[in-house]
Amino acid sequence: MYRDNTKIIKIGDRVIGGGNPILIQSMTNTPTEDVKATVDQILRLEEAGCEIVRSTVPTMAAAEALREIKKHIHIPLVADIHFDYRMAIAAIENGADKIRINPGNIGGEDRIKAVVDCAKAHHIPIRVGVNSGSLEKEILEKYGHVTAQGLVESALDKVSILERFDFTDIVVSIKSSDVLMCTEAYELIADKCSYPLHVGITEAGTVYSGNIKSAVGLGMILGKGIGDTIRVSLTGAPEEEIKSAKLILKTLGLRKGGIDVVSCPTCGRTHIDLIGLANKVESLVTGYDLDITVAVMGCAVNGPGEAKEADIGIAGGDGKGLLIKKGEVIRTMPESELLGALQKELDNWKG
Repeated sequence: MYRDNTKIIKIGDRVIGGGNPILIQSMTNTPTEDVKATVDQILRLEEAGCEIVRSTVPTMAAAEALREIKKHIHIPLVADIHFDYRMAIAAIENGADKIRINPGNIGGEDRIKAVVDCAKAHHIPIRVGVNSGSLEKEILEKYGHVTAQGLVESALDKVSILERFDFTDIVVSIKSSDVLMCTEAYELIADKCSYPLHVGITEAGTVYSGNIKSAVGLGMILGKGIGDTIRVSLTGAPEEEIKSAKLILKTLGLRKGGIDVVSCPTCGRTHIDLIGLANKVESLVTGYDLDITVAVMGCAVNGPGEAKEADIGIAGGDGKGLLIKKGEVIRTMPESELLGALQKELDNWKG
């Protein structure tokens, strides 16, 4: 696979590339200058399973806030830089574990060199970020519109600028909100460079539409062996991005751990609030570090058979509830006690 052969890059106390586990990222949406709000959000992201976090640095106050933020968090902190090379230098000097820049929009090569020299001195990597909204006029004129080939050409041009300054601690991202274009672009660049790739579908949308686009796009890209770190970009609470990313990786067999909840789609035999119960179970299991499957079924007649592949299952209807383990009914109870019985079973899980 491509990801087995990418360059290993160190980000704080984590590494990506070279076949190492694919790490999950997100981005804060608080004002970075507000240290408490930003720290509080990062701690919630950590609890959800975030492994690298990025914060915008549009001002010198934001860059200086990174130093204090770093004191209270436990995952690498990436500084997102737009246009002003001085913000990149200040972010590095204030402890950023990586910076994200587009070398094409922070000024001439003297300014790029100043950023690169600072990154070298502090031994931190640079993520080169290119997306469909940042393509150069020349590339747009060459291809007529935004294309996968244009995205790759732009990204490799930015990489070459850093390489001219003898800098190779590079992570590359090329993002588009067009799922098929994004997939093609990552396939093309995976054949052209050995730097680790940050993968995501940009501007994916709301939690509903964004999850679908991200699952399809990331599924196709990661399924081809491409990608060393991912972000699911959603218009919503950043914690939702982490939940989605974890499930995408687990579905693809790229990550183990965490409870997998399966539930039946309901039918005319369902006489229980299965939707409400399944949502409560999904919230409940986030607090357990167990690599098991839990089934939620809406039919006490077929539930045991349908849940036989799960480690634990619950089923109910017409006021009656069943607790199922490895396909066998181990307890019956009133329907109202199902959630509590499941929680007790998880608390005492021995396999």
